[in-house]
Order: sequence, then structure tokens, then C-alpha cells
Amino acid sequence: MIEKLSKALYDNNIGDYPPLIHDLRRIVEKSGVELSHDKKIILDSITRFNIRARYDDFKQSFYSLSTQEFTEEWIEKIKECRQWIKSML
Repeated sequence: MIEKLSKALYDNNIGDYPPLIHDLRRIVEKSGVELSHDKKIILDSITRFNIRARYDDFKQSFYSLSTQEFTEEWIEKIKECRQWIKSML
């Protein structure tokens, strides 16, 4: 969902089809949005989660990170990030 929102932001700001990449930070930066250090870290982390979930060799290491506390924390961060992107559309 965040990838789609990021690409919608790109289309909204640039007026062209977004780049065919999955790197959330690069998409948002190419949209002309200046990112704080914290936003860069969050977008990079979410991108890594997506990559880890797609490839079998990363799945097991990702599952070991996914404690209840870790998961709840990142769900909240992702919700906040979605709202932040939506606020720019």
C-alpha cells in the first residue's frame, strides 16, 4: 500500500508515470519531497521488509525479528507513514 501511495505522490507531483522501482525512499525523493533523517530510515526499513518477505532466503531471518512488540511498533510506524504520504496528495 505504501508503494502505491508513494507512486501516486510521484504522479501527483511530477505528472508522469513513476519509476519502475520498489525503493520507497527513492520514489518519494524523486517526487521532490525533502526527507528528514527519520523518514529516510523508516522508508528504507519498510523497503527492506518488502524485499525480505519476497525472497525465501531472507524470510527466516525476517521471521525471527518479528516479535509481537516489533510487529506492533512497525505497524504503527507504517500507519503514520501512510498518513504522512496521504497528507501530501
